[in-house]
Amino acid sequence: MLPLKDLNPTRRIPIITYGLIVINVLVFLWEQSVPVNELEEMFLRLSVVPATVIQDPLALDTILDFFRSMFFHGGWAHLLGNMLYLWLFGDNLEDRMGVVLFLFLYFLSGIVASLAQILIDPSSPIPLIGASGAIAGILGGYLILFPGVRVRGIILLGLFARTAEWPAWAVLGLWFVLQLFNGAVALGVQTGATGGVAFFAHIGGFITGVVLTWIFMTLVPQPPTEQRREVLYERARRYRY
Repeated sequence: MLPLKDLNPTRRIPIITYGLIVINVLVFLWEQSVPVNELEEMFLRLSVVPATVIQDPLALDTILDFFRSMFFHGGWAHLLGNMLYLWLFGDNLEDRMGVVLFLFLYFLSGIVASLAQILIDPSSPIPLIGASGAIAGILGGYLILFPGVRVRGIILLGLFARTAEWPAWAVLGLWFVLQLFNGAVALGVQTGATGGVAFFAHIGGFITGVVLTWIFMTLVPQPPTEQRREVLYERARRYRY
């Protein structure tokens, strides 16, 4: 299912989530002004390249590459897909965790995501770009904090499509299972000079988000289960029509 809306209102404006979206879009628009040959060279110089990271993993420039990579994207579909998921699920995580913990989860998930892909293919000369790993961490955190929230979206059935409403655990759980399946299929497959989808980055980011959110829930007192359920029912009533 392609999610389009989660029935989960926030208490405050998610400034950080919106700010990350704006920065990603602005960086991508700037990329469009760079000639293609120079853009490829820039990605090799300023983003995570597994073969380069292995050579000098503790260099300052290598560390900066992990952060810069999260703001580069390879095309409109890449950008819009990532920003859709960040917009849908990031606001509630920021609202629940607060700015500092949310940013910590976002960037650490992105870093671990890159490391996971490097571990799978350390000799790859292909740059790892995109916010997918960081956003996968947000999906993992959302699954832990809001598993019962209803998510509305579209299911594509060949030439036809229908709307559906599934619980978040089903939407995000299915997404993660697809990453595992595609990652297993992609093992040992040569993607060519243009690269492909870094499935193990998605897997690493998602697991990081799950673990960090579980730690957050353990350290920070949470409302009783029944109270959280009542809050979700109240939110659902707001969206009944």
